Amino acid sequence: MTDPRVARLARTLVEYSVAVQRGDTVILTGELSGLPLIRETYKEVIRAGGHCIPVLVDEAMSNAFLREASDEQLDWISPLEEWTAKEAKVLIMIRSTSNTRAATNIDPRRTARRARSRSELNKIRFMRSARGEQRWTLTLFPTEAYAQEADMSLEEFEDFVYKACFVDQSDPVALWRKLGEDQQKYVDWLKGKKHVHLRSANADLKLSIEGRTFINSTATRNMPSGEIFTGPVEDSAQGWVRFTYPAIREGRVVEGVELRFERGRVVSAKATKNEEYLLAQLETDEGARYLGEFAIGTNFGIQRFTGNILFDEKIGGTVHLALGCGYPETGSRNESAIHWDMICDMRQGGEIIVDGELFYRDGKFAF
Repeated sequence: MTDPRVARLARTLVEYSVAVQRGDTVILTGELSGLPLIRETYKEVIRAGGHCIPVLVDEAMSNAFLREASDEQLDWISPLEEWTAKEAKVLIMIRSTSNTRAATNIDPRRTARRARSRSELNKIRFMRSARGEQRWTLTLFPTEAYAQEADMSLEEFEDFVYKACFVDQSDPVALWRKLGEDQQKYVDWLKGKKHVHLRSANADLKLSIEGRTFINSTATRNMPSGEIFTGPVEDSAQGWVRFTYPAIREGRVVEGVELRFERGRVVSAKATKNEEYLLAQLETDEGARYLGEFAIGTNFGIQRFTGNILFDEKIGGTVHLALGCGYPETGSRNESAIHWDMICDMRQGGEIIVDGELFYRDGKFAF
């Protein structure tokens, strides 16, 4: 029997997150380990009148490709990938895995090359999204591998995921809308502001947000959500930050990341674990050394680190910065083949000063 929370999550994704309409073309992507949620989501798309194209991925085959493919094959773009970026009205992405470390030994230069080959398609997709031409959402199906990563049993992790998505409640949509109302006052206050200063034992970093827009994120794109975010002025970051949680990308765990910025650019970077991978990603392209996002996590229903960025970046009392591509709707102009979120806890003495005023202290807004 299907867990009723899985069916409720599927319904919330289709009806609320991307609001599938009759006649919409919908690309539904996911790994085979996420089939229970993929199936429920497929049914909901059909019930909504959408034309659903399921694209199932096998993790072992994907990793075999990255290890064995020639440069020509790494660079090749399938017609379906191109059509998805340029034509699909709706994109629903369901993450799952049976082994979070499956890609650990793949040469990071190969994954960087494949990412670069898709940078133009990513740019098209980001711009279509900003113009409202493509609606998209991303979520996760809980698996044993994710549970182990989070130091939980599968049952505990399932409870954690469904609680974070509000689908343990009878009306998750109402709860997401309420969170949006609560966050909007901070987004409104930030309109027209110019300067941000992050101060804590782990950061002394100044950013410009002049002319940029903060987005009120309430599970229409990421499920779960709970953050406000923008794209800093590209040449404005000045100072340093040490991220208090591991930065995880493509199954690589990079610990103790510390970055120093001058005129917006990362001029030095170090890590206590997997530093080589960090440095390789910074060489992906020029935009990889600049910030594409500055965000404040507001989901206080997520209080523990799980090793999964979809949840961890929303932890109430934290901020995150993303190296690489920014979201055009924020005003960001940074382009890159990567978007790598890194998290800093602000709950022990952290402050955010905006235009000389205290905006945030000890992980909470000041008003």
